[in-house]
Amino acid sequence: MKTAVIYWSGTGNTEAMANAVAEGAGVDAMTVSDFSGNVEDFDALAFGCPAMGAEVLEEDEFEPFFTGIESKLSGKKVFLFGSYGWGDGEWMRNWQERVTAAGAELVGDEGYTVNEAPSDDDLAKLKAIGAELA
Repeated sequence: MKTAVIYWSGTGNTEAMANAVAEGAGVDAMTVSDFSGNVEDFDALAFGCPAMGAEVLEEDEFEPFFTGIESKLSGKKVFLFGSYGWGDGEWMRNWQERVTAAGAELVGDEGYTVNEAPSDDDLAKLKAIGAELA
């Protein structure tokens, strides 16, 4: 099964989460700007993005990228993750709805969120989810 871990991170918290998922999946994590592949070539995808502003995905780089590939997620296994510093996780719930509406299968039935920086326990769980994804 071919797996990709693609993320955007502003402070490094989501990057740490992406690296844990990628380690578990046995792949390298890629930033949105570094991803040059085609999502159709992957069976499973993990996407990471923190909550920004009024609980939305990062708007300059990640949102345009995700909007561009959203229609290509049908039939794919998808795992969502990210960090936040405020709010109640609305950005993740909205993101999950978009992914399921696109026809993807959410791994774990919901995204994985952490408040601020991930703990060692969070990173261990993310590594295990990465192994499950792959």
